[in-house]
Amino acid sequence: MSTIDVPLKNGGFGSTRRTDNWWIEPLVVFFCYLAFIVYSNWAVFQAKDYHYVGNGADYLSPMYSPMLTEEGPVAASGLTTAPGPAPSFWPRFIPFSPAMLILVFPLAFRFSCYYYRGAYYKAWWLDPVSCAVGEPRKKYLGEKYFPLIVQNLHRYALYFAIIFIALLAYDGWKSLWFTAPGADLDSPRHFGVGLGSLILILNPILLSLYTFGCHSLRHLVGGRKDVMSDNSTRKKCYDCVSGLNKKHMMWAWISMFYVGFVDLYVRMCSSGAWHDLRIL
Repeated sequence: MSTIDVPLKNGGFGSTRRTDNWWIEPLVVFFCYLAFIVYSNWAVFQAKDYHYVGNGADYLSPMYSPMLTEEGPVAASGLTTAPGPAPSFWPRFIPFSPAMLILVFPLAFRFSCYYYRGAYYKAWWLDPVSCAVGEPRKKYLGEKYFPLIVQNLHRYALYFAIIFIALLAYDGWKSLWFTAPGADLDSPRHFGVGLGSLILILNPILLSLYTFGCHSLRHLVGGRKDVMSDNSTRKKCYDCVSGLNKKHMMWAWISMFYVGFVDLYVRMCSSGAWHDLRIL
């Protein structure tokens, strides 16, 4: 792998001749990321209300899918659930949440995403804060040293991201099957549609629009060939991924915040604050 060691012009951090409001974009990105980070950490450490089983529904938060541990007893209201005991390997001094074992995979994909790198490098590390704006360091070393060299795992994180899309699609399918109100979760189920069903089904669709526009997937399906026309099927796949890639930034933001919204919806229904609307 080639390496880069480029000296940067020393104009001082933040120095620039730009007269536009260049600082607005990184500032907005900073606060948007901060909002999601704060909410997702709060949701993870709550470790409850992530599974709505009231009124015959079965909605699981995407932050806790798949279900890795047996749940504790259902609350007296019949709405809220909590995880069972922590696995034997879990350190006793760390509060346990199943989401800690789950989110590491989709977060690894997003954290190493080419778009996300460019966004949080500017907004959080200020390196560079924007084009033609002074940086806080003297030279550019690329991503050849720890911890940034870990970003090269992005192509492998892609495979886990695709697996999680399949798992969330299954959760959406499960949300279309209801038990009779007040019946046990193991009782026979019938087809139905709740507002939560539609919300859960849309989640893997939005995640697919983001994931299947990934630069690594584009390379995987066709980027390695010198002449694309040699394989028409691969060329069509490459063009499809490229089409999604044109809106990669948009789908990255929409899918990220929508995951948080789905978790919030399940959480509010499970706690009894909101009531799921039965459509069919």
